[in-house]
Amino acid sequence: MPRVVADQKNKFESDDLFKKLSRESEVRYTGHKDRPIEERRLKFKAACRDGFTEIAFVNSGINFQLFFGPFNECRDLCQFDQEKGKVNLKSSFIMNGVCVRWKGTIDLQRLDGVGCLEFDEDLAKVTTAEEMSPNSSGSISN
Repeated sequence: MPRVVADQKNKFESDDLFKKLSRESEVRYTGHKDRPIEERRLKFKAACRDGFTEIAFVNSGINFQLFFGPFNECRDLCQFDQEKGKVNLKSSFIMNGVCVRWKGTIDLQRLDGVGCLEFDEDLAKVTTAEEMSPNSSGSISN
């Protein structure tokens, strides 16, 4: 069964959910809600440095667990030094059969910010090529 749809870009541009999530919107860190804000700040920074975090689009309530690799390996996907007091994040994944990239900025004090989804053409090319290869049936070749 394919992981991606045949015409990913068209689905991304025409699907109502993708249209909604592709507009820059308010986002919020959702991890450790039961903890005091100072502890949540520390846990958010640590999680980002470890290569993952939990983010929600406030207006829709849609939650994502983002993965972007450890900080020392993926500095272009998790940047603490681009804007003072903020972290810029990027994470690529497949959602509803479409290769997308979550992109956003989170304020390190308030643990909220703005973010959106965009079509990830590079990942789409790689994923489509992998699915079209002879070994894409899930079998392991020797």
